[in-house]
Amino acid sequence: MDEVPLLRVAGLHAGYGRAEVLTGLDFEVGRGEVATIIGPNGAGKSTTLNALMAVLPSRGDLLFDGIDLAGVTLEERVMLGIALVPEKRELFGSMSVEDNLVLGGYRAMKLRVPHWRREIERVYALFPRLKERRAQRAGTLSGGERQMLAVGRALMSRPKLLMLDEPSLGLAPLIVLEIFRTIARLREEGTSILLIEQNARAALEVADHGYVLETGAIVLEGPAAELAGDSRVIDTYLGAARQPG
Repeated sequence: MDEVPLLRVAGLHAGYGRAEVLTGLDFEVGRGEVATIIGPNGAGKSTTLNALMAVLPSRGDLLFDGIDLAGVTLEERVMLGIALVPEKRELFGSMSVEDNLVLGGYRAMKLRVPHWRREIERVYALFPRLKERRAQRAGTLSGGERQMLAVGRALMSRPKLLMLDEPSLGLAPLIVLEIFRTIARLREEGTSILLIEQNARAALEVADHGYVLETGAIVLEGPAAELAGDSRVIDTYLGAARQPG
């Protein structure tokens, strides 16, 4: 792994109007690493991703692949190689599975990446069920299939950093297992991932490094394997399991 992290965040503040949710976060995502941020409902996990994506205004130092993100717009961040799979997935329900994937290739198309449409076959290799349903309207898919499509669409942009917001939310246990196996496979292929997850146990099993977020501040961090045995993390997991956030 490169010693210089792909993403370095220092002193991140963000919120909604006058209500500050994040009170100065410091964290990193290494190249080819899965980093996870876990914590109870309302801790500010989704707010963190929205700030990183420029969906919300924020202040602090954000360095991505050596580039200062101050003043960089959402679309510009996408073009730099940041992809977000939001909690609500936000697919185009009236369009087919394959058309949703093609739209996900917007960045690769704009950058004139040769043969970018071939990335669809990589997505189908990751999620064979999507290939079976390639002509089906996205709005008719099951919850698990919609999550697979949302991840696949993000991968079409060939992101340097894939950010996942609660990918297991509302899914059956077997589908959750499949999603996390895919995350592990993406890490093996060298994709850097920032995982926001209410299922702390599953997140820490797949991650390299973990951060515990409570009321807008990082209260604990370390190698994921070590955090998984920490009593405070176990308490957080039990609370998060009751109420996603």
